[in-house]
Amino acid sequence: MNSTCKWFCLAITLLFLAGCGSGEGDDLDKFMADADKTMSTKVEPLPQVQPYVPIEFNADGKLSDPFKPRKVASNSTFQPNFNRPKEPLESFSLENLKYVGMLGKGKVVYALVKTPDNTVQQVKIGNYLGTNYGLVTAINDNEVVLKEIVQDDLSGDWVERISSLSLQE
Repeated sequence: MNSTCKWFCLAITLLFLAGCGSGEGDDLDKFMADADKTMSTKVEPLPQVQPYVPIEFNADGKLSDPFKPRKVASNSTFQPNFNRPKEPLESFSLENLKYVGMLGKGKVVYALVKTPDNTVQQVKIGNYLGTNYGLVTAINDNEVVLKEIVQDDLSGDWVERISSLSLQE
């Protein structure tokens, strides 16, 4: 009985193998035969790499040397107070701070500002934020408005600009 079972299994295996050996070819053989006719052999050339041209500082009088200290204009009306003590949120750039909420205590309104180290600090009008001497001038439901004092690259004068932190939901 054991030998008939072996012969039976061998016969079934041979039948399965005979079914796989059809001479027509399958889809893969047809694809390989037609591949050279349908595929293009043209490859677009790589774009030309432009050579690096260094910019010469002060060539036209508009670019300042980044390695020399900026001049401080004496006639500038907006100049930060360098003698005042820095507040904790002045160590973070404005892009890294997030306005996350607002609180009111009596008539004083506080903005809740989240720092990159995930602490939340209270800020009121008159406090400073950011690395550009940003003075908080207004706090409302949607934003904290700041008056920053930055140095102009061309003239070296201190100029005032208005920035804001929008509410992050």
